[in-house]
Amino acid sequence: MYPTPAYAIPNKAAAGPSRPALVLTALQKLALPVGAVLFDLLFWHERAGLNMLLYTVAVVVATVAGLPRYAPQWRSGYTWLLLAGTLLSAGLVAWHGSGAAVLACMASLACWLGYLNQPHLRLLSNALLTALANAGQVVVALPTLLRLPANVGEKVRRSWFYGRLLLVPLMVLFLFHVLFVVANPQYETLADHVLEVLAHWVESLFWHFSFAHVLFFVLGLALTAAALLIVPVHYFADRESRFAEFVQRQRNRVASFAVRQPDFRRREQRSLDLRKEYLVAVGLLGLVNVLLLVVNSVDINWIWFGFEREPGFDLTQFVHEGTYVLIFSILVAMGILLWFFRRNLNFYQPGLPVLRGLATVWVLQNVVLAVSVGLRNYYYILYTGLAYKRLGVCFFLLLVLFGLGTMLLKIWQRRSTFALVRLNSLAAYVVLLLLAAGNWEVWIARYNLRPQLISVDYGFLLNMPDRVLPTLQAHAAELEQHRLKHQLYDGSYSRLSAVEARATLQQRIGQFKRQQKQRHWPSYTWADWVAYQLLK
Repeated sequence: MYPTPAYAIPNKAAAGPSRPALVLTALQKLALPVGAVLFDLLFWHERAGLNMLLYTVAVVVATVAGLPRYAPQWRSGYTWLLLAGTLLSAGLVAWHGSGAAVLACMASLACWLGYLNQPHLRLLSNALLTALANAGQVVVALPTLLRLPANVGEKVRRSWFYGRLLLVPLMVLFLFHVLFVVANPQYETLADHVLEVLAHWVESLFWHFSFAHVLFFVLGLALTAAALLIVPVHYFADRESRFAEFVQRQRNRVASFAVRQPDFRRREQRSLDLRKEYLVAVGLLGLVNVLLLVVNSVDINWIWFGFEREPGFDLTQFVHEGTYVLIFSILVAMGILLWFFRRNLNFYQPGLPVLRGLATVWVLQNVVLAVSVGLRNYYYILYTGLAYKRLGVCFFLLLVLFGLGTMLLKIWQRRSTFALVRLNSLAAYVVLLLLAAGNWEVWIARYNLRPQLISVDYGFLLNMPDRVLPTLQAHAAELEQHRLKHQLYDGSYSRLSAVEARATLQQRIGQFKRQQKQRHWPSYTWADWVAYQLLK
């Protein structure tokens, strides 16, 4: 292991033997205060935008500069993946500043710092927990950087000695100052002016003093220290090392050194042997396959081909309740398969082909069920328009399909649950980057304002970020073609006339122009700048 940039060592002067103390390199001693000041300048009273990109790049450069060329981090594929994701998501924050991009940037940076701490980690969740544990230890040990030198008592005594020597000259100086003030009016005027300037400077200093700003600076210092200082955290790496990529055959309750925890206790009741567990699995998979075949047949006949919305049909119940129940059933199915294929049933040769066949059919039928859920969501979008949750269902179904594909890997390749968690966590991270990369609000506005959609929730569109305003302005002349509405506080909807919608839109545009003029450069985003130029 390469020498870590920051060490946690026992601090004998601290009020406890277990309290760590930090020893910093020369680069960290320079980067820590500079990073804290940079955080304060970029984020105080500013929103996420260009400042997120600049601060992230500064942290990455300062951290990478402290790594030696032979460090194992350079040979870790996860480290490079998270580094690319961190820079990409930070650039996306500066591009359009969406909440998904901010979340992706923070999650990517935290996981990347976790892999810098323990480069042999495989789970993204463990990397995130490692980074959080490192941050906790660094923040706890941060006050030790302010410890006084060992010879502070001698320096205080020496300062008091020289202070007493200067006391008599200062008293004499003050006496002559009083005499000159009384004797010379010009000197008195000059002295009053100097005192007035000093008083004004002190008053302005305390006037601009903000306790909240001090706390914000301390927060920036803590976050910068958590990002730049590395204290090795081995707990999650040690826990992860116990899990393998493939299922291992286990022979418990026998006298063998290969068994981790043999059980020699007398058992009053016999447990189900492998054949009985196999019969239970075959019976369950066979019955559920028949039931799921009926459900899929109904969905294919009803939804897949020639679906028409009948008058009075409750589309909300059709999508919301039906979609949630079907997704829950898919997750339960995946959990059952994980249970049956967790151990030695993967090695039961007499019935393994039948068991694998039934499990594969069940997985494929769940794929059909997921497609049916996607079609329900598609029809809901077609008749009512796009929204955040409906997009979320689409991306969640992508993860479900990927998870079902990994279930096939587990069934046929004897993959472990750990391997499935690793693969699906990577897929979830890729989906998060996709959500951060999309300009979803503009696409939602364009889709919902198409002429084919009669009823439009225009209040939802007006509450979107400022980068949507040019799109709304471009379709302002077509509002009479739609039946506009907006949601009230109690969740119900109210009609909205085209005149009221245009007036509200103009208010939003005017407010955006005023805010854009008042914003400082750290809060700039490319999308807002383009929107401002289009609306000028």
